[in-house]
Order: sequence, then structure tokens, then C-alpha cells
Amino acid sequence: MSLPPSTGTMNRLRALAIGVLSAGAATAVLLAQATPPAPDAAKSQAAFLQLVTVLRHPRCMNCHTATDFPRQGNERKRHEQLVLRGPENDGVPAMRCSTCHQNINQENGVPGAPNWKLAPLSMAWENLDDRQLAEMLVDTARNGQRPLEKLYEHMAHDELVGWAWNPGGKRDTPPLSRPEFARLVREWIDNGAVAPAPQGR
Repeated sequence: MSLPPSTGTMNRLRALAIGVLSAGAATAVLLAQATPPAPDAAKSQAAFLQLVTVLRHPRCMNCHTATDFPRQGNERKRHEQLVLRGPENDGVPAMRCSTCHQNINQENGVPGAPNWKLAPLSMAWENLDDRQLAEMLVDTARNGQRPLEKLYEHMAHDELVGWAWNPGGKRDTPPLSRPEFARLVREWIDNGAVAPAPQGR
């Protein structure tokens, strides 16, 4: 016949049980904190509809043109001097973009930033609706071979992209600040990089 456990033993068992339960609760809290929230498609779409106001601004559209020449100004007119795109998107012989566009804005008003050139035709945004533009941005065959994280880095930190917010002269800047733009790109991507619904529906 076994004897009932002593009071001391019972107290130790209770303390052990409480400790196990506490540890389990703490682990559950840590797991909950470490688990990212589920993607929210509606939030992703809403973020894109805000950030696209920057993408459609002349500072971006003039370089992401579907034409064989760059555009300039808020009115997006053809570049003066009949500048052409060229096979590498940086002009043609004797008329390279870098001939006039240096790494910084010039005092004579000529804009500048590192690696000044047109976006490839695969990255042209003209004539695309919001859904088509979103789909193009996530397509590595058309976005410069950039997975989503590299796309974010390009849009949030690339110096040439950043020129849009420091264009010099009397040029307008996009309707959102660059930090806000970067935040919205992050929000769009983190929630699934969802394209907006087709327009007209």
C-alpha cells in the first residue's frame, strides 16, 4: 500500500505544473509575436492605388516611356535635340545621355543622377492601366529580373529613382514623399503584391 504524497511533494508538483503552464503560455506568446500577419489582399490593392500616383508622375513616366526617345517636362514633350533611346537605352553614338546628364543636377538646369538612362521598353508604363502596371512590376521577365525584395530596394533606395524627389530647377516632385512611397511599396509587397481589380468592374 503506497503512502499519499507529503505536503512538500504536493507543493513541488504544483509549482512544477505552474511552471510548465507558464512556460507554455510564454512560448505561445512568442510564437504569436514571431508569426507575421496573414497577407491582406484589400490592403495590398489599396496601397498600390496610392503608390501608383507616384509611378504615373512625369518624373517617372518620362523615363518609363514606350517611345524611342525620352520625354521631358511636366507636359512630357519629346526631348529636345531629337535625342534617341539607342540600343542600350542610353542614347546613340555622339549623343549619349551621359554627355549632358552627369551624376548630379547641373547649375545650368540639366538634371543628373547616377546611371542616367531610359528604362528598357519592357518596363514602359505608358498605355497600361493600374492592373497591367502592377502585373508588369512583379514580372521578372519585364522588371529587370528583380524579385519582389529587389524591386522594393530599387524603388525605395535607388539613386536614379530618388532623383524624382530632387529634380532641381522648377520641376515638380511626385505627390508623395519618398519615405511614404517606400512604405506603401512595402505594404503592397508584404500583403501579396496584389494587382488592383480590372478597371471598369
